[in-house]
This record gives sequence, C-alpha cells and structure tokens, in this order.
Amino acid sequence: MMREKKQRQHKEGFTLIEILLVVVIIGILAALAAPRLGGRVKDAQISAARSDINAIGVAIDLYEMDNGDYPPSLQALVQNSGARNWKGPYLKKGLPKDPWGNDYIYQNPGANNPQSYDLRTMGPDGTASGDDIANY
Repeated sequence: MMREKKQRQHKEGFTLIEILLVVVIIGILAALAAPRLGGRVKDAQISAARSDINAIGVAIDLYEMDNGDYPPSLQALVQNSGARNWKGPYLKKGLPKDPWGNDYIYQNPGANNPQSYDLRTMGPDGTASGDDIANY
C-alpha cells in the first residue's frame, strides 16, 4: 500500500519537457495566426477612420444648418468661436484623432468641391498618398 502511494506521487503533474513542448506548440500556432490577424487590424483602422469622418461630417452639416456657413475649423464644433446661432457642442466627445493618432484635416471651402468642405486623414503612413481616407 505504501509503495503504491509513493509511485502515484511521482506520476502526478507534468514534466518540464512536456510544459516546454506545449509552449513551443502554442508559439508556433501564434506565429501562424499573427499575419492573418494583422490584416484585420488595418481593415478595422480604416473602417474606424471612415466612421469618424462620417460622424464629423454630420456635425459639420449640423453646424452649417444652425449658422448658415461651414465652421471655420473643426474646433468650432466643440467650442463656440463666435457663431451667433451655435447650438453645440456638435461633437459630444470632443475632436477625435484618427486611428493612427493624427488630427483629421479639414478644408473649407473644399478643393474638390468649392461649395462644400473636404475632410480627410492621411491614412496609416501619415503622408499624402493613395491610402488617404476622405469624404470626397
């Protein structure tokens, strides 16, 4: 009886080699899955930027309906800059940054449509290039 108890005590638990093997397998699986998830992060950031641009665009349009003109800057959406019919703040959470930590770029009148405005972000690379996200 005593002998069985000693043998059982030695067989319980995992050996260091078994634990290391499991850690290596998990590492290999993570290395295989990481590149696939990387593309999803970029897609999510682009979707978030488009959503922000749409939300800021709605706030700009509300400002224009209340005041008759587009705001002089995005700051005018969260803080009255002298507009007589200002009914804001038009963005309750303040001015968002793009998903890459940069400010959104607002241009009034818009270069692409002089009767409107341009709103954009430079995208992941932070430079004016083909990956810019805009309302036009």
